[in-house]
Amino acid sequence: MRSSTKEKIFNIIQIGSKNDLPSYAFDIGIVAIIFINIFVTFFGTFEEAKNYESILDLFELITVIVFTIEYILRIWTSEYLYPGENKVRAALHFILSLTGLVDLLSFFPYYLPFLFPAGAVAFRMFRVIRIFRLFRINAQYDAFNVITDILKEKKNQLVSSMCIIVIFMLASSLCMYSIEHEAQPNVFKNAFSGLWWATSTLLTVGYGDVYPITTLGQMLAILISFLGVGLVAIPTGIISAAFVERYGRIKSGDNIDDKMNNFITPTLASDHPWVGLKVGEVILPPQMEIINIFRNHKAIDPKDNSRLKAGDELVIYIRK
Repeated sequence: MRSSTKEKIFNIIQIGSKNDLPSYAFDIGIVAIIFINIFVTFFGTFEEAKNYESILDLFELITVIVFTIEYILRIWTSEYLYPGENKVRAALHFILSLTGLVDLLSFFPYYLPFLFPAGAVAFRMFRVIRIFRLFRINAQYDAFNVITDILKEKKNQLVSSMCIIVIFMLASSLCMYSIEHEAQPNVFKNAFSGLWWATSTLLTVGYGDVYPITTLGQMLAILISFLGVGLVAIPTGIISAAFVERYGRIKSGDNIDDKMNNFITPTLASDHPWVGLKVGEVILPPQMEIINIFRNHKAIDPKDNSRLKAGDELVIYIRK
């Protein structure tokens, strides 16, 4: 096929906008297949599914073929995904990427019993990896990548809050063990029993298998429960605030006036030196920052590893 045809296929299998009907239809079709496939996987665990076993097996075969063809096409067109690399390096880059590995795991276990007939029974357990097909939705909707970026950006705060929670749980378990051990030695046998109680109490409503019976232990449990509610909410608050901040940045460029002095909105031509670079590789003055990218009239979060393409409209903020 001609190179232009390969580029058209690349544009179709990438995340599309509503204005690009073939690409948008492809995205919707893949997502629909993934959800139906997951439904079939769960439905196959019911006794009623035995009556439809042949239909379910046929549907799985069709979807595996679709996923296999898509995977091959993504490898074939990977040179457009990584324009700064040659064909071989671009293909290897995609194959070894997280997206490529998830794509491979979504269909490859199906072929294992055929490749190794002697271990067909043993390989059936790998069929559970079909759940990875659900993660392929991440390839169709870029918004799902936001959670990964947030965890990376806030990792220091999250680690700090988790350390505080772990320390509090260890202290609570030791205190509860020291108070309750004599009253119920078979329940609070050691510090780990207290840790199990602290974990189930702080992170859930408790399982009722381990609980204090002494007055002092019950009073301590009330105090620990109140403090635990606040501590466990810290990571949730960090992530929630980061979500609001991130989506606020994405939406901030939706109604920007080109005449505003603190914003410039250049559109990248095909020969622009930034085309093919990652956002993190673009060198800007310290007072300037890329806060949004519009591609095919769709806002894209300007992550450091996002590659710029010809036709992208950038929203660059200039600090005064």
